[in-house]
Amino acid sequence: MKHSFGYKVASELIISLIFLIYFSTSSDGKNPDKSGGSINNKSNILLINIDDLGWTDAGFMGSKYYETPNVDRLANEGMVFSRAYATAANCAPSRAALFSGQYAPRTGIYTVGNSERGEAEHRKLIPVENTLFLDEDNLTIAELLQRNGYKTAHVGKWHISEDPLLNGFDINIAGLEAGNPSYGSMGGYFSPYNNPFLENGPEGEYLTDRLTDEAIAFLETVNDQPFFLNYSPYIVHTPIEPKPELEEKYLGKTTTDRHDNAGYAGMVETMDTNVGRLMDYLKESDKFENTLIIFTSDNGGLHEISRQWPLRAGKGSYFEGGIRVPMIVVWDGKVEPGGFSQEAVSHIDYFPTFLDVAGVDQPDDKILDGKSLMPIFNGEKLEQRALYWHFPIYLQAYSDDNPDTHDTLFRTRPGSVILDYPWKMHEYFEDGRIELYNLELDIREQTNLVNVFPEKAKELHSSLKRWREKTNAPIPYQLNPHYQGKE
Repeated sequence: MKHSFGYKVASELIISLIFLIYFSTSSDGKNPDKSGGSINNKSNILLINIDDLGWTDAGFMGSKYYETPNVDRLANEGMVFSRAYATAANCAPSRAALFSGQYAPRTGIYTVGNSERGEAEHRKLIPVENTLFLDEDNLTIAELLQRNGYKTAHVGKWHISEDPLLNGFDINIAGLEAGNPSYGSMGGYFSPYNNPFLENGPEGEYLTDRLTDEAIAFLETVNDQPFFLNYSPYIVHTPIEPKPELEEKYLGKTTTDRHDNAGYAGMVETMDTNVGRLMDYLKESDKFENTLIIFTSDNGGLHEISRQWPLRAGKGSYFEGGIRVPMIVVWDGKVEPGGFSQEAVSHIDYFPTFLDVAGVDQPDDKILDGKSLMPIFNGEKLEQRALYWHFPIYLQAYSDDNPDTHDTLFRTRPGSVILDYPWKMHEYFEDGRIELYNLELDIREQTNLVNVFPEKAKELHSSLKRWREKTNAPIPYQLNPHYQGKE
């Protein structure tokens, strides 16, 4: 579908006002804990990490096509972060950074599989070699919680090692190196799944429903022990395999220029239904009141399936559509219902946040790149800081019909990004190109201001280079002898 620019892109200010009006209408009247961060160190933690769910792909984020009443209700019960970011624009590096608490240069995980993506003749540089799995010696947040009395369970997609039991989980259900449920000989979203870590169900059973059954079964076993549950139910990652009746439902519904895929819409609804089942169980079992819940996505939405306008591009790109994600935090009695934050936060912040929630000190020998979000929960602000992304490789395009990327060959080319809100700067290694955007005024990253604000570009570039030195970020410099492009 061609991009219809028949509407004016809303500014960040207008979008923020819409969010504030929406969430000011719903509150259960409970006040946040203002005690300066003093919390019950036995609080449970539930991370809901949906796969490839875009920034606009829920009702509370503005979708008029996808139906997400349960997630919308969750948003009303907690705090919505409008400027939440994934630590990478695709799955494995995002998840590795979240669980290690470290940016990609420290883990070496930049993408899925080989770094030589796309045709060799189109790659000017030889990309940096990619690391497939998180090093077992890299302490994860799951391991640290496990050592401190938490019962830990992983349910669904893992993607950063061969078995999450190697990385701090007591229980693994369906998690392996697979990036989607059709990986290798696996069967997809309908049973038989052919997943070595999940028994097949009755023929036709739906994977997301089954994984939620398993998550609830785990929660029934924890009794009074604090738990950490990583619920990552593969959905809404491709293949697009919805329940037939839901696809039929959305085929009869009016589409929008952003959202028009009935199969994907059906999968979004199934995701939402199962998030609702989890919330219902927590409330019925009296676990909701003592559980920090974070709902998010591992990266931006896939542009060919669901456009994220007004954000530019989608999954695989380091424009906003590839890295800005939906995020809700619910913590009964400690995070104000109907709350709204415009702080720029990242998955890199989850590790230190979970440590604070659990009352666990950071190990002396563990480097963490993020900041605890506890001050935001308490109504305060984080200290001003920049966020970073480093992608020294190539990622091929899925189609040649995406007007939001620089070219039709790649979703992104080797480069780095720094965000010091509202300023965002991209640096590309093939030609040294710099792009500077003010997201407050230009959320679509359309107008490069590098020649208008050269001093700001210089300042950000210096910060970016210092960060790369600090993290030993590799930069590709060798020319590719197979390259056939024109200078």
